[in-house]
Amino acid sequence: MSFPTFSGNSRRPRNVNMSGQRNLNPFAATTWTPSSSSNASKTVADAQAERRQRQQERAKIRAVESIQRTWRGHRVRRNLRDEQRQWLDKLYEGNSFSDPATRSSQALSAVVTSLDPSRSEDQARLERFATDLADSGCSALAAARPSQIRRLTSQLLALLRRYLYTYGFGPQIQGLNRLPPFIEKAIGSLVERDEISNILEKFTANFAGSSLEEHNQGSLLAAYILTLIRCFPALGDDIRMKLYMASVPLESGHSNSVKFFWEAMVETNIFTLIRSDEQGDTLALLKRQNSKQSSVVRDDSLWDREWRAILLFLELYVFVLRLTDDEDFAYPWTSAGFHTGSTSRLRQCMLTLTELKGLSLFLRNLAFTLYYNENELQEHGERLMQFATSNTTVDELFSPSAQDTPQKRKTQGAYNVISGVDFDTFRSTITTAMRMVYERDSRRQFLPREHWLMTSRFDMQNFMDNVVMEVERQRQLRKEGLDGDEVDMDEDEDEDEDNQDSFGRLPTGYTSQALRIERLREAHKKEQRKRLLAAVGPKLEILRNMPFIIPFDVRVKVFRKLVIVDKTRRRNGMLEADQWRMQVLHEFLDPHRARDRLERHHAKVRRGKVFEDAFAQFYQLQDGLKEPIQITFVDQFDIPEAGIDGGGVTKEFLTSVTKEAFTDDFSLFIANSKSALYPNPCALDQRQEKLREAGIKPDSEAWREDVLDILAQYEFLGRIIGKCLYEGILIDVVFAGFFLLKWAAAASDASYRANINDLREFDEELYNGMMRLKNYPGDVSELGLDFTIEDQVSLPNEPMRIATRQLLPNGDQIAVTNENKLLYINYVVRHRLVAQPFAVTRAFLTGLGTIIEPAWLSMFNQSELQRLVGGDSTDIDIEDLRRNTVYSGLYDPGDEGLEHPTIQMFWEVMQSLEDSQRRDVLKYVTSTPRAPLLGFSQLSPRFSIRDGGRDTTRLPSASTCVNLLKLPTYDSAQLLREKLLYAVSSGAGFDLS
Repeated sequence: MSFPTFSGNSRRPRNVNMSGQRNLNPFAATTWTPSSSSNASKTVADAQAERRQRQQERAKIRAVESIQRTWRGHRVRRNLRDEQRQWLDKLYEGNSFSDPATRSSQALSAVVTSLDPSRSEDQARLERFATDLADSGCSALAAARPSQIRRLTSQLLALLRRYLYTYGFGPQIQGLNRLPPFIEKAIGSLVERDEISNILEKFTANFAGSSLEEHNQGSLLAAYILTLIRCFPALGDDIRMKLYMASVPLESGHSNSVKFFWEAMVETNIFTLIRSDEQGDTLALLKRQNSKQSSVVRDDSLWDREWRAILLFLELYVFVLRLTDDEDFAYPWTSAGFHTGSTSRLRQCMLTLTELKGLSLFLRNLAFTLYYNENELQEHGERLMQFATSNTTVDELFSPSAQDTPQKRKTQGAYNVISGVDFDTFRSTITTAMRMVYERDSRRQFLPREHWLMTSRFDMQNFMDNVVMEVERQRQLRKEGLDGDEVDMDEDEDEDEDNQDSFGRLPTGYTSQALRIERLREAHKKEQRKRLLAAVGPKLEILRNMPFIIPFDVRVKVFRKLVIVDKTRRRNGMLEADQWRMQVLHEFLDPHRARDRLERHHAKVRRGKVFEDAFAQFYQLQDGLKEPIQITFVDQFDIPEAGIDGGGVTKEFLTSVTKEAFTDDFSLFIANSKSALYPNPCALDQRQEKLREAGIKPDSEAWREDVLDILAQYEFLGRIIGKCLYEGILIDVVFAGFFLLKWAAAASDASYRANINDLREFDEELYNGMMRLKNYPGDVSELGLDFTIEDQVSLPNEPMRIATRQLLPNGDQIAVTNENKLLYINYVVRHRLVAQPFAVTRAFLTGLGTIIEPAWLSMFNQSELQRLVGGDSTDIDIEDLRRNTVYSGLYDPGDEGLEHPTIQMFWEVMQSLEDSQRRDVLKYVTSTPRAPLLGFSQLSPRFSIRDGGRDTTRLPSASTCVNLLKLPTYDSAQLLREKLLYAVSSGAGFDLS
């Protein structure tokens, strides 16, 4: 029935009773009358019951559909599987005439679709199929799914296409003309030497001017040079080299560019303020709140101009330091007469002692503020950003280009010292320059002894506890999976809603919008996580990136404390080995599981095969090597040696592993002219050459397994060294300084940068050759050198075989000249110290980092790390050794505390010995000639003396595994001295207690 309406629609609108009243008579009793039987709550309950009933009915319908989909055709599928099983049985009947590869290929589809591994008859069919696969080399599986391979290949090609589109500036595609020839030639001319020289001329002319406009132009030119270095990273060293080679025209004559930029840096107000800062005023300066220099703080152009001059000098000075050896570096204050006219350009660029002291103070104070007060600086940047946003006009607020600008800047870091250079890049430049100056000073001290310390900025009484607290706080954040993700969640949700609203107004698709929101969220979380970890651990940031401002003994105590905290956490408070083993036995309800876990920490090793057996049995432990291990030494007949592992056998095992691994038999490490060890850079090339001689192809599985095996040996050896550090066991091993620098740089912002001084430790003959090339007075191009290098790939005792490798793309076509010879030396140093041993060094450091956190090692320089591994090289303190000696047997002082006469004579003899003889005695007993860093109280196990019988004709004997000296009861000090020195010099009397 239709009803006409004014809208033209004749259909009657639907009436829905929303009142809950069942009586539809409008003239009947209403809710306002006493006779009303309506109940609103009852109506709501009825509606909910009806809704639940309808939901249950829909659920039943969906369940019925699911059951029908599952069981419809079940009988047909079951019969089909039975038929395929019968077909498989027929296929394997009379299989002696069938090819396994063909048969497995035919059976693959039936095996996948019809067999059930839980059925015993299907298990027999699977065994026959597996036998065919083993005989055919799994060729059926390799060719069974071409569609899957095609899909993965298409994805790989799509990824490569996108990569080439984004990063398509590699040497492989340099031949592609992406731009018109004129534009390409114009861009290439930006980094030519003539262009750099013209820029320097304009820079010096404007910088030397007196007007503000000329100074601003000079600042822009400095920014332009810095931009060139950032925009052409592959040509960065080439640009720096051209800056270094350029001469700066001045009224007084031509000057080298390094000195010119140094003078420009020294004249800045910023350098003067930060260098002389002793009260922490650098933070106020970086916030631009320093009232002492209102001009540089308030004037943006002056602020940018001074920072650009500073950054330009540091970029060039760091590059020059990489090319400078210690003699050239120290020439200004070691030579009798320093005349610029008679010295080389490199020596003319060096700074005097006074200048170096000022530069180091500037870098130290600035870097400290950038690390320790990073959180405060970022919060200051956010406040400035919010203030700038609050002053945004209406047109700027609703413009499309301003939609994501504040959030984007927030994810990239709210605070920047200078516009155009992000905070991390700026801090990395400062840190690199500071560490390079410090490395020179640590290798050949020229600054005052406590020049780098900044103890006045910390509460040194509670410093160690605060650091440990920061470590635990960061570990707890990582353990809980927070890392800043759940911090200020309300703020994150509000930001996400704002992002959705802002992106929703943009004319983009839903997928693009979701991706942009997700990327923004991830970037924000990453920045927030980084800031949170830095906020809870400012002292850790200092110890990781500039540890030398804290005294060495404090850092050693921090290291030991961190190890103890880690042991306590991993072992549930059971630091002693036996207590931990008992705890493991009671931890599992199943005793077999407990024994299995303890068995993984037990090994049987043979004398002379200690490294080989340890690698085979302990490599799979990974970081489980931190837990106590139990060692049983066996002889050639597999008979265990006498001895109880109370910690001493473990020490004997670790020292034996290191002795064997660092010998020439394994060729994993080689020694320089001073017997300092470093990873064999030719080890991987030599192994690969052996594989080629054996006819093994590089893409084969055998090749891959053999290469991974040698890298695994390096990784395991790194874990062994880490275990020694973890347990506080000293080993008599000396590592090369450049190799130890890589340990320290593993966790810091400034990674290891090879320089020519490190080449001396690597190969002194090669170093001398590079020095002769650097100082060659004639035309270097006449020597016929190019940018290639030859690597030895043959073993030491075999005929020499070499492989020629290029130092640069097309390096065989680039001749070495007087202009680029320093660049050639730099590339040779980088190849020998970084590129060639990269794989084996990374494997070793990976193993070392499995046991010892890289951040813990970054607290020390190369010489300090050597002391941490092998002990202190200072004179032996006999009184400290005497206070920390344990006596047993006849020499036990008992309750009275009186020393035995023989013990008194022993210490009198030790006092009379020279330091070298004392070291021989210490090595005879403990296997290392050096004392622990914090004294003999840290020696594990303690230095011990027990009686060795009453026969005075016997020599003293020692058990190095437990640091035990067995001393007979001699009658006189002279006899004791003679017997002791004879035993020490002859190496007699070692045994295992």
